[in-house]
Amino acid sequence: MAPPEGAYYQKDIHFMTAQTPIVTPFTLESATRKVQMAEDAWNSKDPERVALAYSRDSEWRNRTEFLRGREEIKAFLRRKWAKEIDYRLRKTLWGFRENRIAVSFEYEWHDQSGQWYRSYGNELWEFDDQGLMRRRLASINDAEINPDERRIF
Repeated sequence: MAPPEGAYYQKDIHFMTAQTPIVTPFTLESATRKVQMAEDAWNSKDPERVALAYSRDSEWRNRTEFLRGREEIKAFLRRKWAKEIDYRLRKTLWGFRENRIAVSFEYEWHDQSGQWYRSYGNELWEFDDQGLMRRRLASINDAEINPDERRIF
């Protein structure tokens, strides 16, 4: 049985503070931990928690939307998870070097009508010296799926 969502929250907050930051240059171990932390945070569907991983002036391109700063990121995530119901994500480390990580991902969700989707994409991440993401570029495609085709629970 998995611990409740809140059990991870305090651990992740501590992990992202100055006491134990994951900073660059990345190693295979640290890049893998960064990706897992991102997956865990996004699966919490808590914009406040997710925003902690990004610099205050972080820049995003998400599909065709351009965002800057934590407040815009949090507003975006609230809109996203209001639309993408029962969202569940898996991220995979694709590559890394110095202060950058490339990730592939897929996530599943349904809309208000009950239509399920699997969204596929790639992200390019760039980090500052404190280990916060200062730039995120995401390319995402959506495919309709039937409920029996789901594979992320």
